[in-house]
Amino acid sequence: MPQRMPKVRQTFGKYRIERRIAEGGFAVVYQAYDKIEGIRVALKIPYNHLLNSDVLDFFRKEVRLAATLRHPHILQLKNAEFIDDHFVLAYPLADESLADRLQRRLGTKMAIDYASQMLQAVACAHRARVIHCDIKPENLLLFPDNQLVLSDFGIARLALRTIRGSGSGTVGYIAPEQAMGRPSFRSDVFSMGLLLFRMFSGQLPEWPFDWPPPGSQRLRTRVPAELVDLIRRAIDPNPRKRFRDAMHMARSYEALQPKLRRFLTQKSTARKTTTRSTPRQTTKRKPKSA
Repeated sequence: MPQRMPKVRQTFGKYRIERRIAEGGFAVVYQAYDKIEGIRVALKIPYNHLLNSDVLDFFRKEVRLAATLRHPHILQLKNAEFIDDHFVLAYPLADESLADRLQRRLGTKMAIDYASQMLQAVACAHRARVIHCDIKPENLLLFPDNQLVLSDFGIARLALRTIRGSGSGTVGYIAPEQAMGRPSFRSDVFSMGLLLFRMFSGQLPEWPFDWPPPGSQRLRTRVPAELVDLIRRAIDPNPRKRFRDAMHMARSYEALQPKLRRFLTQKSTARKTTTRSTPRQTTKRKPKSA
């Protein structure tokens, strides 16, 4: 009989479950209080019925590999253990995900900063020959001081392998060749390109990814032409026309930083000029009646 998932307010090992944060086809994520360390953490608990011995062996290898990826923009695993026959992964607790943040207006300057942090994280993984396979807003977490951290290394490929064909939820960010079972570093590049397009335009391009997709006009008004070209190259349906990996894409993006700073300065100056030149509306006072 399948083990029931933990409930809110339940004591679970050294943790007290406080609330469900997210739920997907592979696992449930909880906010929990660590009664020993005295801190709040995120617990990711895969569904037991998906964890046979082969999957667990694969998962252990992936978790060990992910533990070698030390970078300020990659989420570090705090602990992995079995509690009441559940496989439990404990992580630092984020303020929110990028998916949550994208529900509110995101300024161009902040989007530029988030893009840089994301590219650095994926470049670190690709340098270690690790393909993430599931780059999406839900897997990018925000911590204090706008620190963006990429999560789910070690889980992404396992989840895709375990629930493949179920129609589960991240098709919008998956490269065409990855959807056909042939992921590569260029597939992660494609996912990052889609995410950049969404951050800067507010819209997510869809299959067949013909250029220009809806939202292109807004993209061109918010970023310089060189960044538009970078995004267009990253989301080309033909993998051979994309950046070969995240290191290549990150170098190209960092080379644009002087141009991006000038672009932001010019936009800020133009706004201030417009504000100063706009006459204030005045209303004439009616004369007092005698």
